[in-house]
Amino acid sequence: MSNTITTTIPGYKEGTWTIDPTHSEVGFSIRHLMISKVKGKFEKFNATFVTAPNPLDSTVTASAEVVSVNTNEPNRDAHLRTGDFFDAEKYPTIDFVSTGVREVNGEFLVDGMLTMKGVTRPVTFDFDFGGFGGDPYGNYKAGATAKAEVKREDFGLTYNAALETGGVLLGETVTITLELQAVLQQD
Repeated sequence: MSNTITTTIPGYKEGTWTIDPTHSEVGFSIRHLMISKVKGKFEKFNATFVTAPNPLDSTVTASAEVVSVNTNEPNRDAHLRTGDFFDAEKYPTIDFVSTGVREVNGEFLVDGMLTMKGVTRPVTFDFDFGGFGGDPYGNYKAGATAKAEVKREDFGLTYNAALETGGVLLGETVTITLELQAVLQQD
């Protein structure tokens, strides 16, 4: 038996929601040269959210196409698609399936299994709910930001290079940031 949510969510509706890709982004960042962060995103992705009568029983499934990785540097993007990193030919998608939603001190956490490069590991996203509202075209929408940190080596992304000045080319932790807008599907 699941817990019951203890807060009211204004505008909450049950149903199936699909991601609005023109108003959403699947991004990531990683420490580079030990002095700054490099950001990237996946241009092609999809997600489905099913909101239940009890919000804590809601589910999420999502997928990003590896070949759509974009860091604004074509050579780096091509390298990220190789076996040194994502191995897009063998593992064309990065997938997430939720296993539960929790409320902790008024904040929502979405637990799930993330599969990247053929490796599946548990991940928890901090879920910052933006709210609900109608758009000018009669669609009912929901918005949120979700963040998680993963250790890339846990997913077989072990490529790195030593720097002449000491340290390594790439950091250990990748921050995944999702800017989400979803639309409620009409019956």
